Amino acid sequence: MRKLVLFAHMSLDGFAGDINGGLDFLSYDGELQKYAEELVKTVGAPVYGKNTYHLMEGYWPTVLNNPNAGGHSLEHAKWVQDIPKVVFSTTLEEASWNNTTLIKDNVVEEVNKLKQQPGKDLVIFGSPGLARNFMKLGLIDEYKLTLHPIILGNGISLFDKEITRSQLELLETKTLKSGVVTLHYAAKK
Repeated sequence: MRKLVLFAHMSLDGFAGDINGGLDFLSYDGELQKYAEELVKTVGAPVYGKNTYHLMEGYWPTVLNNPNAGGHSLEHAKWVQDIPKVVFSTTLEEASWNNTTLIKDNVVEEVNKLKQQPGKDLVIFGSPGLARNFMKLGLIDEYKLTLHPIILGNGISLFDKEITRSQLELLETKTLKSGVVTLHYAAKK
C-alpha cells in the first residue's frame, strides 16, 4: 500500500512560507538539493492544493520551453511534466496540466483509493492549506520536513489550532551543513 507523505520546508517557528507565500528564507544549497532529489525518487504522484498546483503548472512547463534551461531544472521539469499528478480543490474547475487528476470531493475515499493503487508514494509538496486539511482528516502517513534556521515571526503556518493531537515516530533526522535539519516521522495509527 502506498503512503501519503507530506514534504514541506518550514521555518523554526512553523511557517511554510512568508506572509506572501514566498520561500526566500530557505537555506537551499547542494546538500538540500540532494536530499530533495532522493525524496523525488520515492514519488509515484505529486499531490497539490490549488495554489501550489497553479504555481507548479505556471512554472515547470516554461522550463521545458526555455532553450537555455539545463541540468537539474530541465531534468525536474521533464519529470514533473510526465508523472501522474493529483490536485485537490473544491473550487478549481479543471486541471489541464499534462497527466493531472482533479479531485473535488469525497476526499477521504479518494485518498484511500489512491493509496490502494500499486506504485511509489503519494507526496504532498508544500501545499500548507491542503496539508492542514489532510492532517485534520488523519490522512498523512509520514512527514518529511526540512527545518530551516530562521524565525519568520509571521507567514503561512504549516500547522494550526484545529489539528488534533497526533503521535509521531521519529524515523530519521539529519543536520545539514547549512543548519537545516531534516526530520522524517511516521504517524502512529
